[in-house]
Amino acid sequence: MAKIFNNFTKSPKNDILAGITVSLAMIPEVVAFAFVAGIDPLVALSGAFIIGLITALFGGRPGLISGAAGAVAVIFVDLIIKGHEKGMAFENPVENMGFYYLFATVILMGIIQIGAGVFKIGKFVRLIPHPVMMGFVNGLAVVIFIAQVKMFSHKNPVVGEDGVTRYVSTYMEGTELWTMIALVLLTMGIIWLLPKLTKKIPAALTAIIVTTAVVVISGMEVSTVGSYIIEGGGTGLKGELPTFNTDLWSNLPINFKTFQFILPYAFLAAAVGLIESLMTMNLVDELTETRGSGNRECVAQGAGNIVSGLFGGTGGCGMIGQTVININAGGRGRLSGVMMAITLLTFLLFTDKLIEQVPIAALIGVMFMMVIDTFAWSSFRILNKIPKSDAAVLITVSVVTVIFDLAIAVFVGVIISALVFAWESAKRIRARKRIEDDGTKVYEIWGPLFFGSVTDFNKKFDPKNDPQKIKIDFIESRVQDHSGIEALREVVNKYQAQGKEVKLTHLSPECKELLMRRNPEFDTIIESSVEDPRYHIATDLLDAEV
Repeated sequence: MAKIFNNFTKSPKNDILAGITVSLAMIPEVVAFAFVAGIDPLVALSGAFIIGLITALFGGRPGLISGAAGAVAVIFVDLIIKGHEKGMAFENPVENMGFYYLFATVILMGIIQIGAGVFKIGKFVRLIPHPVMMGFVNGLAVVIFIAQVKMFSHKNPVVGEDGVTRYVSTYMEGTELWTMIALVLLTMGIIWLLPKLTKKIPAALTAIIVTTAVVVISGMEVSTVGSYIIEGGGTGLKGELPTFNTDLWSNLPINFKTFQFILPYAFLAAAVGLIESLMTMNLVDELTETRGSGNRECVAQGAGNIVSGLFGGTGGCGMIGQTVININAGGRGRLSGVMMAITLLTFLLFTDKLIEQVPIAALIGVMFMMVIDTFAWSSFRILNKIPKSDAAVLITVSVVTVIFDLAIAVFVGVIISALVFAWESAKRIRARKRIEDDGTKVYEIWGPLFFGSVTDFNKKFDPKNDPQKIKIDFIESRVQDHSGIEALREVVNKYQAQGKEVKLTHLSPECKELLMRRNPEFDTIIESSVEDPRYHIATDLLDAEV
């Protein structure tokens, strides 16, 4: 147990105050997530409590904040709509069937994430290049900024011709807008100035309290947490303690068709959730100069989502905005995440009327400061100093994150980086040539021989004009895939077609085996020594029958 709860807290005061601050900043984003997905905000807030608590206790990164919000919201929109349609098409129609499909999807999402942790897929996040990481941070900062700007609006109910009520956003104007801006600037000013005076008081929490006090005492008519929830179609912040969702099993058809319907959504949500969580973990690693466990975080995220689905909550993942707020407020231990979850539950159960009075402007100000702290401003300074390929990856990931979503951006960034790496590695293959005393021409190969460098490798040789004896030495090279094996076989065949003698030296045992499978006669031209390197080749043909 000691290992599970390591780093529970190093500074109880900092962790507790940071957790309270984050819980306040969590509410509008979770509620916005609920509006996007088309679910009751209390369902999302319950999920935020459950996921936040479990990942804080058992996750692989102390200080990382998780909740029922983020990129997975968009995935659940289509699921819920189609689920409602399926429910009404049953022989005995079931209303709001989409929500039951949602809970089942969240449970399956969690199972997939636990599988990712068990099979140690989380470690692959370490392979994500630094330009992709910077692009992810910048893009997400822009996305969060845009989300805050959208809160300078009101949601107005409009009844369509089909009788369905829809909410149309209209931006604030005049005095209301300027009052909102002034309160945001007040909040940001306190967060900026207070640490210069004292670091004993958490700046973000103080800013929220001061701004709220100004609004309450002066009687200003401004947008608050309560009005924001009601405008979006909610009934308020008041909730109950999450209970086991017995309705799920009585209403959800447990069969292969249900599994077939929810699997694509569960898989995509699991992938997006893990990518966002693991990328956030990497960011915290950099900010705190410590190291988290990606595989353990996968298991904790999965467990959190399973329990959330079982208790009627929605799915979630790591939240970069709230995590940065937590780190900046001094939250370093698991206690900060636990405190966030407990405080959020306390708001729902006991202090809903107080929290509903918090002006949205105060929370926007906190998020704006978080955006400023999160954005990698140094990327502007280094763009003309880093390789053009890295700069292109950084910009591309940032843009794709804003236009599409995080998962697509990371995949695109990794693919571009991999192709650039292959291209650069392909250009590194060299052949140093010399003539030995007996007239043998030696080609000393440098650099990796793989699919990308095959063309340049073939250009190094001149079978027609070379002397009678040739030696190709791989002491400073590695044959990395089957394309490299085939290129080497082709070069040997060209020399033998000219009636010339070829010797191959310093090949690995796997290289020798693959060459001699199709050409047993190569046994006479391959030289072995104690200096032969040992490495593996990216091919499955070693296990195949010839």
